[in-house]
Amino acid sequence: MKPVLLCRALAGRPLGGGLVAAAAITLLSMPAPAADWPGKPVRFVVGASPDVVPRLVGQKLAEAWGQQIVVDQRPGAGGIIAAELVAKTPPDGYTWLLSTGANTSQVALQPNLPYDLVRDLAPVTLLATIPFVLVVHPSVAAMSVEELVKLARARPGQLNFASGGTGTTSHLTGELFKSMAKVNIVHVPYKGVPAGVIDLIGGQVQMMFSIMQGALPHVKTGKLRALGVSSAGRISSAPDLPTIAESGVPGYEAVSWNAIHVRAGTPRTVIRAIQGEVVKVLALPDVKEKMFGLGLEVTSSTPEKLDELVRADIAKWTRVVKEAGVKGE
Repeated sequence: MKPVLLCRALAGRPLGGGLVAAAAITLLSMPAPAADWPGKPVRFVVGASPDVVPRLVGQKLAEAWGQQIVVDQRPGAGGIIAAELVAKTPPDGYTWLLSTGANTSQVALQPNLPYDLVRDLAPVTLLATIPFVLVVHPSVAAMSVEELVKLARARPGQLNFASGGTGTTSHLTGELFKSMAKVNIVHVPYKGVPAGVIDLIGGQVQMMFSIMQGALPHVKTGKLRALGVSSAGRISSAPDLPTIAESGVPGYEAVSWNAIHVRAGTPRTVIRAIQGEVVKVLALPDVKEKMFGLGLEVTSSTPEKLDELVRADIAKWTRVVKEAGVKGE
């Protein structure tokens, strides 16, 4: 109901004039209902992640809404710059953050963030989960996760694992593996996952937790051997590949993800409107196909479920960072 119509309805009830006036002022000061949204272009802020998913989803939403979705790339500081920007915008739903798993690990790594991820940003929906695949050089004498764990225990400190850099999700995924498998393997940080994959293929390091898109092509050519995926369940892009949890390290789970957050205080009607439309886009066959080709598992959620994931990841990575003594850069 429009504010003016609701005011007229209230005016017809046996309320005091002061109460009616107060109600009218309150309603007129409220944000516009979701039915009137969006009334202008939406800004989709992207941090350190690729902007492929925001552009793909944004294009579909722009077609449906008749409003432009402007992708604003703000790289740097592991996504902190982008998150801070969105955390300080008006709470009207017109500025979105492409939030990622890195945002939760930054909470653990950086004690003095210029924003509070849970307090200052409101969850909208997941877009995709990004599992890692545990790959080894063919010279490693292990054909399964279980055999790799036995090998690592027999040769403490002699196996190396590459990552995309200290404090990155690929690094912390490896540290979680070390902790849960009770093995001593040495971390070797690189400036990005591709550089680590190159040295892994060359035999300079023995293993790595790589994103699917970066590893599977080399697995298919025999340059690398895949032992398991880091997700809780098997994935559609490699259904025959067992999970790490089912093949040697029970309970293991670590994935990155893409999601949408907005400024805290954004009206719930607007958040629900965004979430509902995004879920429709993610269900489109061509969108699912393109995201599948990027090694992404299309995964939508309610705002509540995304909030649960964020809080659980913050707790997980805080524990891992503390146990491993990882320092933020």
